[in-house]
Amino acid sequence: MLFDTHVHLNADQFDDDLEEVIQRAEEAGVKEMVVVGFDEKTINRALKLIEKYEQLYAAVGWHPVDAIDMTEDHLKWLEELAAHPKVVALGEMGLDYHWDKSPKEIQKQVFRQQIALAKKVQLPIIIHNRDADQDVVDILREEKAEEVGGIMHCFGGSVEIATQCLDMNFYISLGGPVTFKNAKRPKLIAKEVPLERLLIETDCPYLAPHPFRGKRNEPAYVELVAKEIAELREMSLEEIALQTRENAKKLFKIK
Repeated sequence: MLFDTHVHLNADQFDDDLEEVIQRAEEAGVKEMVVVGFDEKTINRALKLIEKYEQLYAAVGWHPVDAIDMTEDHLKWLEELAAHPKVVALGEMGLDYHWDKSPKEIQKQVFRQQIALAKKVQLPIIIHNRDADQDVVDILREEKAEEVGGIMHCFGGSVEIATQCLDMNFYISLGGPVTFKNAKRPKLIAKEVPLERLLIETDCPYLAPHPFRGKRNEPAYVELVAKEIAELREMSLEEIALQTRENAKKLFKIK
């Protein structure tokens, strides 16, 4: 009974075999998935998927890399979509200092706007953070994001940053990198984060876990993430699967 909290089944990489991918996820015990839309195209695709598949839910938001493209109309649209019964979070949103398509100040402005919207519609937020740890934490704190909480998606930061996020009502989500041989930080986080605040994800089609590293990722592989965490914590796969699924259902208010 696994819950993959972050999938991009709305990506072009799944155009040819989506049915088979979803079937394999079911066979691997993946009961629920959140399809994340982060621009106009991927949000529209996510909405179609959640109408078709009972086990799929959606998150809608604006990715920091594309922050420069977000308009006031997009923000109003996100607010309207937040009322959909299967839209369970806003995001992914945040800061990305690796790519330079959107200037940092615009990224920060769009990030703040989406946090404000999340507080208005009372939905948790999914945070994308790349090379921007302290700025992300500072903005979450300044905007009082703890009022809605959410997920630090595919967390790759330090225990210190994780602790600050936990203090602000956030869950820590781990994906494929925790299975990589030399991934010291994710492995340490997997052991240190309180079990009731831990989530698992694939971020598919990206970041496939070992032994599929470098290949297309898919939701069925979230079991490999759970297995790695179970080994690191000296627990059973069933315990990790059950607890992380309960955590996700609690956060997303899924009965």
